[in-house]
Amino acid sequence: MADDNLELSELEESAPAAPENGIAAQDDQMPEIPDVPHSAQDLEAVYDIPVQVSAVLGKSTMEVQKLLKLGRGAVVELDRKVGEAIDIYVNNRLVARGEVVVLEDRLGITMTEIIKTDRT
Repeated sequence: MADDNLELSELEESAPAAPENGIAAQDDQMPEIPDVPHSAQDLEAVYDIPVQVSAVLGKSTMEVQKLLKLGRGAVVELDRKVGEAIDIYVNNRLVARGEVVVLEDRLGITMTEIIKTDRT
C-alpha cells in the first residue's frame, strides 16, 4: 500500500503539467485548482462568520410523560460515563471530542481529538 502522507513537493513532481491558461486540453483532465490558504492571514475573509458551537455531555431518551414529571433537582442519567470524552459540534457537524474543564467559575472544553470526515 502506498504512503498516504505525501509531501506537497512530491505531488507536484508526479502531477502532469497544467497548460498556462489553467484549462485542461483533454476532457479526462481536471482544470487547475486555485491555491489553498497557507496562513491565517489568507482566511481573514471568513473570520467574522458566526458559527454555532455545541458540546454534548451525553444523551438520554425518555417518554414525554416522564419528562413532564421532572422537577427541580431531578437527575437524568446520560449515556456517557464520568471521564468519557464529550462530542463537540460546529454547525451541527461533529468536529472534535474533548474534556470538560473548569475555568475560574465557568465550564470550558479542551479539545483532545479532531474528527476528520469525508466531504461528499
